[in-house]
Amino acid sequence: MAKFVIAGKADCPYYAKAELLADYLQKNLPDFKIHKITQHPEVWEEWLKNVCTKNKWSHKNSPIIWRELLDRGGKGLLLGGYNEFLEHAQLYYGITSSMTTEMMMVIAQENLGAHIEKEQEENTLKGLISPLNVWITSASAPACYNLLPILTSGEVFGMDTAISITLLDNPRTENSLRCLVMEAQDLASPVLRSISLCTKVEEAFHEAHVVIVLDDCTDRDVYSLEECLRSKVPLCQQFGYMLEKNAHDSVRVIVGGKSFVNLKTALLVKYAPNLAHNIITVALGVEGQAKALLARKMRTTPSYIKDVIVWGNISGNNYIDLRKTKVYRYESAIWGPCQYSRPVLDLIFDSEWVNKESVAVLNNWTATGKQFGGILAAHSIATTLKYWYYGSPPGEIVSAGVLSEGQFGIPEGLVFSMPVKFENGTWEVLTDLEDIEISEKKMARMTSDLIQEKLVALGDVLIFRPYQSERKYSEYSNIVPDEEKGLAVSDAVNFLDMLPQITDENPLDQELTNGFEDKPLEL
Repeated sequence: MAKFVIAGKADCPYYAKAELLADYLQKNLPDFKIHKITQHPEVWEEWLKNVCTKNKWSHKNSPIIWRELLDRGGKGLLLGGYNEFLEHAQLYYGITSSMTTEMMMVIAQENLGAHIEKEQEENTLKGLISPLNVWITSASAPACYNLLPILTSGEVFGMDTAISITLLDNPRTENSLRCLVMEAQDLASPVLRSISLCTKVEEAFHEAHVVIVLDDCTDRDVYSLEECLRSKVPLCQQFGYMLEKNAHDSVRVIVGGKSFVNLKTALLVKYAPNLAHNIITVALGVEGQAKALLARKMRTTPSYIKDVIVWGNISGNNYIDLRKTKVYRYESAIWGPCQYSRPVLDLIFDSEWVNKESVAVLNNWTATGKQFGGILAAHSIATTLKYWYYGSPPGEIVSAGVLSEGQFGIPEGLVFSMPVKFENGTWEVLTDLEDIEISEKKMARMTSDLIQEKLVALGDVLIFRPYQSERKYSEYSNIVPDEEKGLAVSDAVNFLDMLPQITDENPLDQELTNGFEDKPLEL
C-alpha cells in the first residue's frame, strides 16, 4: 500500500493542484492513500522548518510531499514538491494533471477559507471543554501533597472533566511547590490538563472555579491567642478581594484544616460578600473521627456508621450529635438486609463511655489537631467537593460549616457547622429534621466563642474571653436524658493548642490559660 502525506500553505495554488491529483489517484487506485495537512500562511515556514529538522530533510517551498513506508514502522521518505509528485504519478500510474492556473488560484482561496473556518471551529470546541480551574492556597501544607493524587484521579470531578491546578503560597516555598508540580505531572493523569505555581497574591484566583483554602503557617512569632486571631485578617482580606476580582462568578470556595476554620470562612465571607453562599467549611474530618471512635467501640467498620452531626465550631467548641446516627450491617441478635439500620445510641450500653470517655477523646483531638493529618484533611476536602458537585448520598445527613441565616436559633452571620445535604450543585440546611433542637446552654456555649473570635480578630474586642460553663464535670456521672443524648466536645477546648507553628518557646500569656484546665464537659 502507498500512503502519501501532502502538506502545504492553505492558500498555495500548487498545493491545490497536488491535492486534486492525489484525490483522483486515491479514488481510482485501491492501494493508494493520502493524508492532507494545511497550515495557515503565517505559520507555514516555521512548521515546515520543524518538520524538516525532525526528519533531517531539506525542503523550502509549498507543498511538501512524502511517502510513509508502512512496512518500516511508518518512517517518512521525502518525495519533494509538486513537480516531483506529478513526475511520480506519471511514471508509476500514467496519470497527469491538466488544471489551469486560474482554477488553481480559485481552489487555493477556497482552501484558505476552509482552513480558517476549521481553526475557528476547533477553538470554539476547545472553549467548550475548557478545564476546571482549581486553586489551592498554602500549597506547601502536608494536606496538599495528599490532596493532589485524589483530585487528579477523576474521583472528585469525574473522568470527563479536565482540570487545571494552580498552587498558591508565599515565595519562600517556591522550591517545594516546584517539586509538587513535577510529582503531579509524573502521575500522567488523563484529567490533569496543567499544573502550575503562583507566589503572588495579587495574581491569585484568575478564572478560578474552585478554591481550596488550607491551613497557613505564620511567618512571625505569635505570643498570644489574640495576636493569632488578628493575624488571620490580612490574608483573608486579600483573598476575599482577589476572589471577587479574579475568580469565576460561580467559584466554590472550601476552607479546610485544623485551626480557626470557622473564623477564616467568616472573614472570607466578610471580604467577598458577593460569594457568601459559595464559601463553606469542611466538617467531614471531625465527623469521620467520631465515626471511627464509635466503630472501634462497637467493633464495626466506620463506613457503616451514618448521620453523625457536627454542630458549632469545627476546629474548636463543637457538639457531636448522635441522636440521628445509625449503623448498618451491625452484627447482633437482629439481622436485616444491607439497607437495614439501627440507632447507635440503642446499641451502646456503656453510658460512662458515651458521656465522659468519648467526649474527652474527641475534645483532645479537636483542641490539639491530633489525628487530623494530611490524609484526613485531604480526604475530607475531596469528599465535600465531590458532594458539592454531584450531590451527597440520598437520605444521608452530612455536616458543613455554612453561613447562618438564623436556622436552629443560631445568630445570623455566624459560620456554623450544621446538618446539610448537597444537591444539584448547591447545599441546603436540613431544617426539617425532627428532634434535633439544641438547648440554650449548648447554643450559648458554641456561639459565644465564635462571636469572640471574630470580634477579637477584627479588633472590636481586645481580650478573648472564652465561654464559662456553670456546671461541673462530676455531674456527668449521671446518664444524659434521652432528649439530649449524644457526644459533645465542650468548652474545654484549649485554644492555645491551635496556634500555628509558634517559632518562639516563650509561653503564652498566663492570664489566657486560666480556667482552661478544669473547665467542665457539658452534654
